[in-house]
Amino acid sequence: MIRINLLPHREQKRAARKREFAFLAGAIAILGLLLVLLAHTILNAQIENQAARNDFLDKEIKKLDNEIAEIKILKEQTQAMLGRKQVVETLQSNRSAVVYLLDQLVHQLPEGVYLKSIKQSGNDVNLTGYAQSNARVATLMRNLESSPWLDAPNLIETKAASVNNLRVSEFSVNVKLVHKEKAGGDKPEDKKK
Repeated sequence: MIRINLLPHREQKRAARKREFAFLAGAIAILGLLLVLLAHTILNAQIENQAARNDFLDKEIKKLDNEIAEIKILKEQTQAMLGRKQVVETLQSNRSAVVYLLDQLVHQLPEGVYLKSIKQSGNDVNLTGYAQSNARVATLMRNLESSPWLDAPNLIETKAASVNNLRVSEFSVNVKLVHKEKAGGDKPEDKKK
């Protein structure tokens, strides 16, 4: 016997396909929503991570700025100390300059020449005194010229004067004191050896 199915099978298949479609559409929508949520979470995590790195870098930059400011202060203090050291070294080197000046004047002063005053301003020295004649003043000028510690003697004036009823020449000479590093000559102590 032949069986005939009189039930509406096409409509059942259509309804089953609709259910499958609705299920797949819902699953895809949920999957899409999960993907969007996952992407949003990942991006937020990356943004927070970058913000944390930026904060760390800002803190490190502030530390470095503070260290740079401290270094500037230390450099300024170092420059001030070096300036003071240079002043002390200059004073130390000039301390013996008067001794060298007086030693050279003793050695370079010819007989018949007497000093009345010695004035020093920096490296410039002014000598005033009396000589028995102008020839003695000229000898003094030559001696000063040959000195390793004295340089550029310049006769300012010479004039006739009377001291203790003796006729003498009063003179004024400017000369420059050369520092011992530039002089290249022997120290007064070395000349005695």
